[in-house]
Amino acid sequence: MIRTIIINVLRFIVLVFIQVFLLKNITLYNLSTPYLYILFILLLPFETPNILLFPLAFLMGLTIDAFYDTPGLHAAACVILALVRVMFINITVQKEGFDNEPEPTLSIMGFRWFFTYIVVLTLFHHFFLFNLEVFNLSDIQFTLSRVVLSTLFTVFLILISGLLFYRRKERK
Repeated sequence: MIRTIIINVLRFIVLVFIQVFLLKNITLYNLSTPYLYILFILLLPFETPNILLFPLAFLMGLTIDAFYDTPGLHAAACVILALVRVMFINITVQKEGFDNEPEPTLSIMGFRWFFTYIVVLTLFHHFFLFNLEVFNLSDIQFTLSRVVLSTLFTVFLILISGLLFYRRKERK
């Protein structure tokens, strides 16, 4: 329990640091921006109660908002990401499997499930983030292209980080 808390606190700090000091300055033609910080919410253990999950997502988004000067955009998108995460996990993971699979990582859940998980959740996060940012339907084609390209960039970075920390584990 204490080990999980320490790992998640360190993950929070490292991901905020990487996002703010490295990835904030990386954009490809103003179309694709990586948001690796959502990995914190995606990798929280399955048994994280909703009463803790939503404040943690809000805190992560608010922290990023403080550095990006975007009042509430990332916080709202992170809370929506947490909601979609709960629904996705309820649909795809059996309740009795929580003891054997404590967190949704690439090494524990396998590539196919993990890839589907990060693509779906990243799409939802980016869709709401960019639509809240623009808050206008006249530029919907530009907004959707930003959503798709940023999702591809973010998923690529999440997969690279998942492979860097991949530990082979036997699945039952």
